[in-house]
Amino acid sequence: MDAIRIYGGNCLDGQTTIQGSKNASLPILAATLLIDGICEIENCPEISDVFHMQRLLESLGCTVEREGTLIRVNTAGLSECDMPSDSVGVMRSSVMLVGALLARIGRICMEYPGGCVIGTRPIDLHLRSLRRMGVTIEENENGFRAETAGIKGAFLTLPFVSVGVTENLILAAVLADGVTTIEPAAREPEIQTLCDFLMQAGARIEGSGTDRLVIHGVEKLMPVRFRVPADRIVAGTYLCACMCAGGRIFLKDAPAGHMESVLSQAVAMGAAVEYAPDGIAVTGMDHESASEFIKTGCYPAFPTDMQSPFMVAMALSGTGGRIEETVFENRFRIVPELCRMGADITVHGNTAYIAGQSRLHGAIVQAKELRGGAALVIAALAADGTSIVTNRHYIDRGYEDIVLSLRDLGADVELA
Repeated sequence: MDAIRIYGGNCLDGQTTIQGSKNASLPILAATLLIDGICEIENCPEISDVFHMQRLLESLGCTVEREGTLIRVNTAGLSECDMPSDSVGVMRSSVMLVGALLARIGRICMEYPGGCVIGTRPIDLHLRSLRRMGVTIEENENGFRAETAGIKGAFLTLPFVSVGVTENLILAAVLADGVTTIEPAAREPEIQTLCDFLMQAGARIEGSGTDRLVIHGVEKLMPVRFRVPADRIVAGTYLCACMCAGGRIFLKDAPAGHMESVLSQAVAMGAAVEYAPDGIAVTGMDHESASEFIKTGCYPAFPTDMQSPFMVAMALSGTGGRIEETVFENRFRIVPELCRMGADITVHGNTAYIAGQSRLHGAIVQAKELRGGAALVIAALAADGTSIVTNRHYIDRGYEDIVLSLRDLGADVELA
């Protein structure tokens, strides 16, 4: 049952609670390797990427226990071992283990990490920066081995902003000998959350939330209990579902403060957003109006992870629009599938041109990556007739139970 069946054409009405953040949970779980003792991480989403990270930690000798959304990590048995290739190969975030393991035990051997095929995303910049911190790296066609007698602080000027590189270098630097400066550093909320976790454990980090991080290495970190914030991308996905299908919903715990660009685009496209202390209420968009242009970028710009859901909204609008993708070069893999549902979209280089229309029709379509798969489900909610979205495993990488959440919001969906 690796598919979702959606009966379209129904307005949404209901409430769902937004899960913990995938993109914050994964680097925090990697960061537990830096701490000798037991850390408790609350509100970790029950998604496949987190399960793979648990397996990787266990393969390294850690004891990992889960009680619902609480994960308890004990690193007492940490050692260098061969990590399961199926977990490394399917999850890009496994690269974060590099900085943490080098800082804690001074060596790592792993295959090149995988994940969704939305761009090349080479790890050259990770390895180049780590070499400047005193790490020796030997590469082969399948992976690499890295060793260090001790991480050294360094002034690291990056050629472009990268969330993954920023996270990895933070993890390497907190136990380093000396001071590390990273600029330009990524400013995503998940970076700030990682810094919050590390500082609670005793790290010395200046500039969290800015494009310049200064990290003073410390001798050790202390075990902590930490709560992961809600997932801004999941909240944005369900917001788009309401925009496209119509109706009114409430997204409990939605982190509105980290969703400014998404919420402003939703309002520009005719949706109504109301703010409450415990979440946001959303009313579906006016299909006769739309924002004509979206350009993705690093935070606080419009997030690339929300590009596919908003493409669906543009396709259902009266005016259509265009989307320029500046982060990943292969993020338009959803386009042929949306066209099978009746959308009129053409792609030239890194820009998609979307013709506005009022209806889509049901079809059997294929998820090819995480966010595009969720966007196909959104399209199916608004389409006439029945749709089936295959390759549900991509969607499961980032959504705890998208079927249950959409049912809570009044959608007619089921596993298929």
